[in-house]
Amino acid sequence: MGFAPIFYFSIMDLQTLIEPTLAGMGYEMVALERVGRGLLRLYIDKPEGINLDDCVKVSNQLTRLFMVENVDYDRLEVSSPGLDRPLVKEADFVRFVGERANIRLHAPLEGRKRFTGVLGGLTDGVLQLDVDGVMVAIPLAEVDSARLAPVLEGHTRRMR
Repeated sequence: MGFAPIFYFSIMDLQTLIEPTLAGMGYEMVALERVGRGLLRLYIDKPEGINLDDCVKVSNQLTRLFMVENVDYDRLEVSSPGLDRPLVKEADFVRFVGERANIRLHAPLEGRKRFTGVLGGLTDGVLQLDVDGVMVAIPLAEVDSARLAPVLEGHTRRMR
């Protein structure tokens, strides 16, 4: 009785493996994390939003894929990105133009590292953010993290 080799995949390798599968299923990978003790946490999205059935469907498909590819992991957690969805790719900043976002920078810009405002577009790698009526230009290379700002009660977010 032999043992199949188990391979350790880096996050980049896993993203390369997972993204085509998700795209074929109609989903977008928002983020992937390898958390201690063999946990893989995956956030998925699609224009009309994510529900529990979507998470189960993706989890089942990826479990089969990981078995075939001998991916070493103990648990897979698949979920929606939530109301405070991370903005990771340039396409995210374009998709959510007009939405409020919380932006944290690597280094201070105009004396501060945190900004909250309305996404105004992206040109040549520079994000335009309307902060209380003042347009602030933020190079994407300086963004440490960005998330949609949760919507206040009584307001609705447009789905894209």
